[in-house]
Amino acid sequence: MRVKICGITQAEQGQAIAALGATALGFICVERSPRYIDAQHIQQIIQTLPTTVDPIGVFANASLTDIEGVLRVAQLTAIQLHGDETPEFCAQIKQLFPHLEIIKAFRIKTVESLSSIPKYAEMIDTLLLDAYHPQQLGGTGKTLNWNMLDKFRPDRPWFLAGGLTSDNILQALTCLTPDGIDLSSGVERSPGDKDISKVTQLFKQLTQVN
Repeated sequence: MRVKICGITQAEQGQAIAALGATALGFICVERSPRYIDAQHIQQIIQTLPTTVDPIGVFANASLTDIEGVLRVAQLTAIQLHGDETPEFCAQIKQLFPHLEIIKAFRIKTVESLSSIPKYAEMIDTLLLDAYHPQQLGGTGKTLNWNMLDKFRPDRPWFLAGGLTSDNILQALTCLTPDGIDLSSGVERSPGDKDISKVTQLFKQLTQVN
């Protein structure tokens, strides 16, 4: 199972989290986010990471020009689209950057929120399901209603996100079988400042998952 820790802002924390077993680190490329980090700093952190870790850039309603600008500087292996991007926009991204993994995030408010996902299937590689929040796009600490996903069987690999912590991860993975998990606020002291003890506890919990 993939384990993505999102909202990395410090090289030392990124290295420590990678050493604990994270398979992917997320970098927030949304300027209004408290976890925002610019392309130069992303690249500086990437250069300190093992090549086994996927550095993922997280964008929300960004223009093609903005995304291209980050990719010219930072050697990302994946683009996560966490806003209201259309299937057509995702297709453009996939065509422009065929060598990168394209992840599309969906904020799930009700079961009906899942109905828009199939139209994206051909344009992306991976799904991410996050909790809905009326003001914030991610990192809210709000948990998804996992029962809404009991019949969710997408034809793409998917990450479960939304309020996951070391305290509830085993319950989540008892209810659901995602291909990956994505944590941000659940392993932080404050936005962008990761708590390595919480990450350590997370991986201890994951050793109990078959």
